[in-house]
Amino acid sequence: MHSKMMVMVRSVMVLLLAMVVTARADYREREDVRQFAAGFAERHNKPVQQVLDVLGQGKKQPAILQAIARPAEKVLSWGEYRAIFIEPTRLEQGLAFWRDNRALVERIAADYQVAPEIILAIIGVETRYGRVTGSYRVIDALMTLAFDYPPRAPFFRGQLEQFLLLLDEQQLDVAGLTGSYAGAMGYGQFIAGSYRAYAADGDGDGHIDIWSNKADALASVARYFVRHGWQAGNLVALQLARPVTDRQLLSTGLKPDRSVGQLRKAGVAVPAELADEAPVTLMELETAQGNEYWLGFHNFYVISRYNHSHLYTMAVYQLSQLLRAHLDMP
Repeated sequence: MHSKMMVMVRSVMVLLLAMVVTARADYREREDVRQFAAGFAERHNKPVQQVLDVLGQGKKQPAILQAIARPAEKVLSWGEYRAIFIEPTRLEQGLAFWRDNRALVERIAADYQVAPEIILAIIGVETRYGRVTGSYRVIDALMTLAFDYPPRAPFFRGQLEQFLLLLDEQQLDVAGLTGSYAGAMGYGQFIAGSYRAYAADGDGDGHIDIWSNKADALASVARYFVRHGWQAGNLVALQLARPVTDRQLLSTGLKPDRSVGQLRKAGVAVPAELADEAPVTLMELETAQGNEYWLGFHNFYVISRYNHSHLYTMAVYQLSQLLRAHLDMP
């Protein structure tokens, strides 16, 4: 009898604990969430309870916290990273997408004066041309990162605010929107702030759908580049034929921080056709076959505004060059 009673007591305690955990899991009960909701409601003239009801649909997802702690850009060498994105299947998917939508792709590229291969390389790297757009609910991703990921909480609270505004503006269903672990959405993986700032109506129907409308998705990526200063027809990157022995010459960031002339004077074997005054970034990329040395120009920096990683930017560039080279091959 005593043992049965102990089992019952333990069962009740487990049940009570589960109820407490469940209660704590409701973001609406947290003071930091309630403060955020109150601030949003005041700034945008919304009922606080209405805001809380939307926020309360978000659930903390430990898998999101695990994913953001180990992005590939921070743990892989260039050789390893390149193997993920520069591979035959992704190239064939991109060529098929381009051929199947050639008139649309080239119209949008012409309208925005952004190279079509660059637009396509972005959606190829991001989502395999719309095949892999993310399975996390956006509200879960943004709530988890805004309130349970202190290193970048201010950024994700800003994106959460943008997302709430986007829901209202576009009359979107919060429960049905999915994306990446960071809350990025659609073909081009736009976060909410990027959608509101750069998304474009590519087919003129008065609505912007980056999830299923190819015209809108492509135009949105193109507009993103235009707004970040894309220079039509200019170089993106160039691999050097010889290694750079003085590591102090390597750039520390993605924005061009030295000139071709400075590198020439320092003994770097820069192609003769490049003007001395051209601003560049000098990069070293690690592969199993040995390190590569590259110059990045202004347009390389523009691509990096999409994802602030030289590995990501180089993957987009190299995929774009393969797409262009193979487009008209039999």
